[in-house]
Amino acid sequence: MRSKRSRLDQFIAQKLQISKKAVRQLLIDNRIELDDKICKEVDKQINEFSRIRLDETWLQHRSSQYYMLNKPVGVVSATIDDIHPTALSLLKDVDPELMHIAGRLDLNSTGLLLITNDSQWSQALMAPETKVDKQYLVTLANPIDESYIKAFADGMYFGYEDITTKPAKFELVSKFQARVTLQEGKYHQIKRMFGRFRNPVVALHRESIGGIILDNNLDAGEYRHLTEWEVHTMRKLQAYPFMGT
Repeated sequence: MRSKRSRLDQFIAQKLQISKKAVRQLLIDNRIELDDKICKEVDKQINEFSRIRLDETWLQHRSSQYYMLNKPVGVVSATIDDIHPTALSLLKDVDPELMHIAGRLDLNSTGLLLITNDSQWSQALMAPETKVDKQYLVTLANPIDESYIKAFADGMYFGYEDITTKPAKFELVSKFQARVTLQEGKYHQIKRMFGRFRNPVVALHRESIGGIILDNNLDAGEYRHLTEWEVHTMRKLQAYPFMGT
């Protein structure tokens, strides 16, 4: 989902159904405020969160929203689905048409989903070049041991796509559980990596994305707003031209 950027005069002309000449006159007359300041620049770039006002009337006053959801089994990471409940349907008093998911999980996987209406934020979060760690707790059908560590660290070749996975961190938690950290998300990647050992994944639970850790107080299906710190932890990703909230 792309960030909706445009010129101020184009936005006002379309919003009010007036000519650009009429928009220029409004700017000259100091009748347009952009982000709480009088604006005279016709070609000023704006986005979906720019606050735009004509006199005392708001033309656009949308705020950015950020949520974490503890996704349950059986819920799809989608806006609409004819068979299964969707992650967005679990958020009450939120317009699903304005929101999207940053980093999907498949139907039977659980854990951290990030949901926002800020497309620039989510794009940076999931872009490969930002190298954001994503951590998963994996439960296996068969016993595991330290022999897995090197295979995950070396990367694995998938012939169908003709790719080699980037190094992933493998931490042995128990005889049947491992914590896996990776920076990419190929199709069913973790399940396929364990598939090389003929060891089926019984459960896959995402614990964190970057510095954002799933809140232990959230039961399956529950959600909350991200804290200001959690939102702004994206500042450290230099590829992200942070807009603020």
